[in-house]
Amino acid sequence: MSLIVMKFGGSSVGTTERMGRVAQRIVDQKLQGHRVVVVVSAMGDTTDDLIDKSKEINDNPPAREMDMLLTTGEQISVALLSMAIHKLGHNAKSYTGWQAGIVTEAVHAKARISDISPDRIFKALDDSQIVIVAGFQGMTEDGEITTLGRGGSDTTAVALAAAIKADVCEIYTDVDGIYSTDPRVVKCARKLDVISYDEMLELAHLGAAVLHPRAVEYAKNYNVNLVVRSSFSQNPGTLVKEEAEMEQGIVVRGIAFDKNVARISVLGVVDVPGVLASMFGALAAEGIDVDIIVQSGVSNGTADFSFTVALSDRANAIRVIESIKSKVPFSELTYEENLVKVSIVGAGMVSNPGVAATMFDAISKQGVSIKMVSTSEIKCSCVIAAEPLQDVVRALHTAYGLDTEVAAFVGGPQDRR
Repeated sequence: MSLIVMKFGGSSVGTTERMGRVAQRIVDQKLQGHRVVVVVSAMGDTTDDLIDKSKEINDNPPAREMDMLLTTGEQISVALLSMAIHKLGHNAKSYTGWQAGIVTEAVHAKARISDISPDRIFKALDDSQIVIVAGFQGMTEDGEITTLGRGGSDTTAVALAAAIKADVCEIYTDVDGIYSTDPRVVKCARKLDVISYDEMLELAHLGAAVLHPRAVEYAKNYNVNLVVRSSFSQNPGTLVKEEAEMEQGIVVRGIAFDKNVARISVLGVVDVPGVLASMFGALAAEGIDVDIIVQSGVSNGTADFSFTVALSDRANAIRVIESIKSKVPFSELTYEENLVKVSIVGAGMVSNPGVAATMFDAISKQGVSIKMVSTSEIKCSCVIAAEPLQDVVRALHTAYGLDTEVAAFVGGPQDRR
């Protein structure tokens, strides 16, 4: 008898009709002899509706009270799903995150799970219950309710799977697996049967929205077998695991893009030791993540820096840099929006020359200039203007043989990324 964690997102339980279909799918697993723990998100647009209601009352509500409010969405889902399972003649128990033993750090809105005590879950399973757990939430050691932030239900599911040593954690969503790129952009994108943790983690960080990076990190750290599949079909989905065999001729596994990008340039910075530490330390202290960093050559004792941040952090990042001008003198501060970051990812890149050169060539043939570049062993990212994004993604997909049955990419001697 295997132990399965099944996670259903908001679209999967968005209506009572869909809730009934999900209940049947869970019962089917139970009838096959599996022990089942289910993690559920809030129904449909419930979380957004709650946020809108809070803003009608207070434009700047306390974070603690927002957590109190937002956790109710998942509590509605677990109770209704448990009722739907009971209607089908099977026993189920619903639990909030804290009832399920999820302990988090003392941070509101984006807490991290620090521990899970699954005693109540095991007891319910021993009593032949189907266990339904509210995702996205937990409780601090001193009893404060917290939420886990974006992707919190995925993270809950994977963390629970690790804690109870589940045989598999299945993430059900509105797509039937991980694709080589967004199929809404490239109609002939291919579904991947398997992908490694490292490749999936890069894709998640670089803009692929199917899985949240924190969930993939948990799966990698605790070796959780993770499957992404559709809640609307019986298709097998995509397995995320430690290592994935590279398909013959396929060096790049996927193409991701991120539209939430702004570039900030700090010009004429005095070139003295500690400048970078002061500037990026100040940004880090404000919780601003910096991505790509480029420094130009030193001229007349000054240098120019450019870096990218999330578009939503742009104004705050500029405020921080201006506030330290007395400590880090510079001549000019500029920014650029309407940018995207497009990235290629593949474990085979490290051992195949010419991968980045092919990317640069494909982008240039679209008449697009590359503004910034960042590489690692398994990814290469380029910042470009936003308007030609779809044409660039399609060109890259073709250049690496991802939209044909036989891979077309042949590496060259120019590059080793």
